[in-house]
Amino acid sequence: MSAPVVILDRDGVINQDADAHVRSLAEWHPIPGSLEAIATASRAGWRVVVCTNQSGVGRGLFPARAVDDIHRELQRRVEALGGRIDGIFYCPHAPDAGCSCRKPLPGLLQQAAAGLGFALANVPVIGDSGRDLEAARAVRATPILVRTGKGEGTLDRGEAGEAAVYADLAEAIDALVRGNPA
Repeated sequence: MSAPVVILDRDGVINQDADAHVRSLAEWHPIPGSLEAIATASRAGWRVVVCTNQSGVGRGLFPARAVDDIHRELQRRVEALGGRIDGIFYCPHAPDAGCSCRKPLPGLLQQAAAGLGFALANVPVIGDSGRDLEAARAVRATPILVRTGKGEGTLDRGEAGEAAVYADLAEAIDALVRGNPA
């Protein structure tokens, strides 16, 4: 049997979100406990995948290099904690680009599954926004909401639906690793 997979959104789940985008490594600030949670999942045998919309690239607000710098630092810090991120996938397109990879469309999750060789059905997808949960539902994955980032607003708007809800990534990963994600 292959290792279980968990898919994480980035901004608002792993790191603090920003209304005007996280534009550089200097603006990237992990949410307390999030990097440790990723390392915990990895050490427990989970394959950890990050899928994130980064429309600031397509809008010309920051270069793809800035996203790559953030992702390298994310990987470096998780590895320093004894964990690993198996893949990071991002949509660089502006909202009006008409791509299929911008969440809530499922293309980004499908790219990750095809690239890393796993099926999406029932895979936990942890996000903080309605678009993360919609993308998960579109591929029959299991949507999980965290209250960090845009999570409280997502709850207030009634977009969580049947998704399990956790305070933050650390709490969600703890539930997954213990085998009781709902």
